[in-house]
Amino acid sequence: MSSWNTKTVLITGASSGIGAALAEVLARKGAQLVLGARNSAKLQAVADALPNGGAARCICVATDVSREADCRALVQAGLDRFGSLDAVINNAGISMRALFRDADLEVIRQLMETNFWGSVYCTKYALPSILERGGHVVGISSIAGYRGLPARTGYSASKFAMQGFLEALRTEHLHDGLHVLVVCPGFTNTAIRQASLTADGSAQGQSPRAEEKMMTATEVAEHTVRAMEKRQRTLVLTRQGKLTVFLNKWLPGWMDGMVYRHMAKEPDSPFGRKA
Repeated sequence: MSSWNTKTVLITGASSGIGAALAEVLARKGAQLVLGARNSAKLQAVADALPNGGAARCICVATDVSREADCRALVQAGLDRFGSLDAVINNAGISMRALFRDADLEVIRQLMETNFWGSVYCTKYALPSILERGGHVVGISSIAGYRGLPARTGYSASKFAMQGFLEALRTEHLHDGLHVLVVCPGFTNTAIRQASLTADGSAQGQSPRAEEKMMTATEVAEHTVRAMEKRQRTLVLTRQGKLTVFLNKWLPGWMDGMVYRHMAKEPDSPFGRKA
């Protein structure tokens, strides 16, 4: 019998991508699920497709994680339905692609409110129950949380902030049995780049990268659940992601040029292809 049969997991951003894949993997293992996302119809479609009769052990709550009240209501809905929470997976997030000098400050603010504050809000309200259960707080971060990426200033800032928050939280509860995991996928085949915000806050609409060559959301979800079971501190995924983190630690100046050239080669790059 899976150890997840007796556990309840809250997942934000569960209507697509990594969030939906996490719901599928955990449902297969028998977990009870509290799913949150802004799009109620897509969220319900994810729930209806869950394997192993997962839809009967799942609730869906329309949630905009940038709103504190929504996050509090999401957590409370999970507690009301299942009595306790064993894990919160802070997955909801948005990205951007624009040079800082060109970006409306509202774009940066939106990234911080969703990626950082959404994680803070959900963790704050779920933490008492998770502490009682010796459970998990998970942040789906990014390689951009280790290495600032040009034309992703707001995204990088939000992921650096998330990782600092979670590291501090882990240390505060070093002796309380709380497990805190930071997951940093490399480029993953999801819709995040299509929905990325441009300088004026509009959606990018199409990905500048070869999505078919990337790690799948299901692979990321499977790695994440295994890392939770092993109670790992961090999980850095893909060969490129691991190499980026390693080289940035030891050769940061060289990496400035490497990252610049890599990003400048993207189709329709904000740099105007000055590599």
